[in-house]
Amino acid sequence: MKRSLKLKILAGFMLLIALLMVAGTVSVIEFLKLSHSLTALIEDNYKTIEASKKIQEALERKDSGVLLMLLGERDEGREIINSASKNYANAFEIVKNIIIETNEEDYIHRIDSLYIQFHSNVQQVLYNNIEQGDMVWYQSKIYQSFSQVKYAVNELMELNQASMYEETTLLKNKSHRAIMPGIVAIVGALIFSLLLSFFISKYYISPLSSLADAIKTFNPREKYLRSNIKSEDEIKKIESEVNNLITRLVKFHEEQKK
Repeated sequence: MKRSLKLKILAGFMLLIALLMVAGTVSVIEFLKLSHSLTALIEDNYKTIEASKKIQEALERKDSGVLLMLLGERDEGREIINSASKNYANAFEIVKNIIIETNEEDYIHRIDSLYIQFHSNVQQVLYNNIEQGDMVWYQSKIYQSFSQVKYAVNELMELNQASMYEETTLLKNKSHRAIMPGIVAIVGALIFSLLLSFFISKYYISPLSSLADAIKTFNPREKYLRSNIKSEDEIKKIESEVNNLITRLVKFHEEQKK
């Protein structure tokens, strides 16, 4: 079966291009999967951490409001407590609706339970059930319940921070896996290029050199070139045409002698 020289070379380069395209496509797909899966998780962890910080701020403001009321600044203290309660509710709603970690729901339930107790103690101040300046009651009730709920919120933050660290490490490991097809493609392309160069040299350059040497050393007394081209392509065609030309020339000279 005859195959043109152009087709052989084109087929080699097309195979090289196909190899690079497949590897590039696989790398892009891996990066997209990695980006979509981990980015969403990290964003949710970040939102939970930010909301947890707002919860802690609201708790601290509420605690400050109680202290102001115990010090006699009841209007200002009540205003701070009411504002802090709204801020807490908004931030807690965000945390409650983003549950992505194992046992995270238990953490949120614990925060909610401890906050209910803390809020119940604060209500006693709001409804004038505690005497002004009663710091013993503050230490035993408010500060203790405030510390417990704040600690529970901190545990939730640490859970999400640890998860973000793990996901970042996972991202790093998976990014290495994602670029592996590209590395394999580059190495494969280099090896294939070397092989392609070898075959071009063996099947194209060497036959052409052999043909050129045969033409250079051609003896007019002979009726054909001694190039011995074994391929079935344009180089073989050139050899055949040169031999045909020699045959015609020999025939022409023989006719001229008659």
